Amino acid sequence: MSIPRGPRDVTPAWLGSAVGADVAAVEVTPIGTGQTGATYRVRARYRGATELPETFAVKLSAQDDAVRERVALGYRSEVEYYARVADRMSIPVPSCFYSEISDDGADFVLVLADMAPAVQGDQIAGCSAAEAALAVEALAGLHGPSWCDPQWMALSGIVMPKPGDDAAAAGLGEISQMAANILIDKLGDDISAEDRETLITAMGLVTPWLMAEPGRYALMHGDYRLDNMLFDPDHTRVTVVDWQTVGIGLPGRDLAYFTATSLDPDVRAQVERDLVSRYHRALLGYGVTDYDFETCWRDYRLGVVQAPLLTGLGFAFAASTERGDEMMLTMLRRGCRAIRELDTLDLIKSYQAI
Repeated sequence: MSIPRGPRDVTPAWLGSAVGADVAAVEVTPIGTGQTGATYRVRARYRGATELPETFAVKLSAQDDAVRERVALGYRSEVEYYARVADRMSIPVPSCFYSEISDDGADFVLVLADMAPAVQGDQIAGCSAAEAALAVEALAGLHGPSWCDPQWMALSGIVMPKPGDDAAAAGLGEISQMAANILIDKLGDDISAEDRETLITAMGLVTPWLMAEPGRYALMHGDYRLDNMLFDPDHTRVTVVDWQTVGIGLPGRDLAYFTATSLDPDVRAQVERDLVSRYHRALLGYGVTDYDFETCWRDYRLGVVQAPLLTGLGFAFAASTERGDEMMLTMLRRGCRAIRELDTLDLIKSYQAI
């Protein structure tokens, strides 16, 4: 089967072949706010009876050729996650009906369950403490089942440096500093002097940060934040999407990235210890041992560098949109403040002194 290049290629014949049904007609409408991919809701009308759903979420490569080539590894990561990993984890994700990717990774397609009426989180507005509790407990369903399991090192779509890969850590450290300079040039006076200093210092410590705790690792979402979550209307369930940044590393990075970028800083400061406690309890429920709360809290403090790292890389190298730029600036401000309030930079330096 050919991989649809755009929404017009998602025809009744193509969808029918993908899901194994006789599809008479389709209606395709764009959904989501992704900058590195394009997602559509596809309503299908079938010939004859079927147990398949009436609607699907179909995810394709970005329609911008430059973006497609730049994030091809991310597309590999997402397709591999649904094909090889998702069924073995407990974090809630949409069911996948079909997946395919080209040899060069620039073209891909996922046919996923449509989670409507679930609503995408709003990265700029932030979430409530109750929504955050759902998210951190769900996150344990990724980290717990993969905790310190070396089999996942063999995944081909890992985006971030793997534990123990010092050369890759050094390379990302250099790229991070370059991205920080690009970001500062773009933002100008929109970024405060205090945040500028935090960003530059944090990006200068990315290499030792990545090397700080190589013996404690799990599968990571990598971009675990509100825009990549769907909340049911009654706010009792969250579904996690966008698996283009799967990595293996210190689990606290996912946790701290979420709280630092997805909560108003004043709310985060009030509830973060409770959220880390919820996450820790959920993690222990998956059989994780020899991991006390204070160690989890230290990993959380250490992990918050993920916030300016991902924001800086995204702002520097992703396609620019009005909402995307506002979102990145909001995340950067929140993340830099969290780093200062959690004394993360001093914590990283303490590892260098050992």
